Amino acid sequence: MLRAVIFDFNGILVDDEPIHWELFRRVLQEEGLSLSDRDYYERYLGMDDRGCFRAVFQDRGRSLNDAALAKLIERKATYYRASIADQMVVFPGVKELVPQLSARFPLAVASGALRDEIELVLQSIGLRNFFRAIASAEDVAAGKPDPGIFLKALQGINGGLSESERSAELIRPSECLVIEDSKEGILAARRAGMKCLAVANSYPAVELKSAQAVVESLQEVTIPKLEALFK
Repeated sequence: MLRAVIFDFNGILVDDEPIHWELFRRVLQEEGLSLSDRDYYERYLGMDDRGCFRAVFQDRGRSLNDAALAKLIERKATYYRASIADQMVVFPGVKELVPQLSARFPLAVASGALRDEIELVLQSIGLRNFFRAIASAEDVAAGKPDPGIFLKALQGINGGLSESERSAELIRPSECLVIEDSKEGILAARRAGMKCLAVANSYPAVELKSAQAVVESLQEVTIPKLEALFK
């Protein structure tokens, strides 16, 4: 039975993956490292800032300590805040689907993005109040495909249940649906014991077949279709 829905953020709610690639490229270039769009989408998409910077430095044979990593993340965050206001694009179907789902199920965001970035964008597009919980990069030790981000989101949902909702059992991972766009996110959802709907916003549908279902756009999604995944 479907009882909660957890959304990824980048590449699902807002079309900002091109912005993230450009900002990763910019920061890395400042450090004397290159990052092509092909490398980003094939190797690093789906990683949080921490994981992406670490992976790029490791792949290039460069060391990166925690203090230097924190400075890279903060520099990219500064660039993001300056960029997103002019370039923010909400995916088709998002503004219709999120309120519909919120009327039936508790919703959460689980993303490798920084909390300030998530809050800023959700407030800007008028969707913040539909989400009961947000799990961000700061909340977990490891990013996707580690399942921790989704389990943290579910913990937030259960912690925010009303008194009447608490009369029922707490929501279990097997009763959650994750909506993702990346292969790492699908794997993280499966490791968390949750079902996954993949949206082919960032990868071709054929590369997302490990999810329970794949759609080309959230415009195709209806509540009965989601509930059918749990029957």
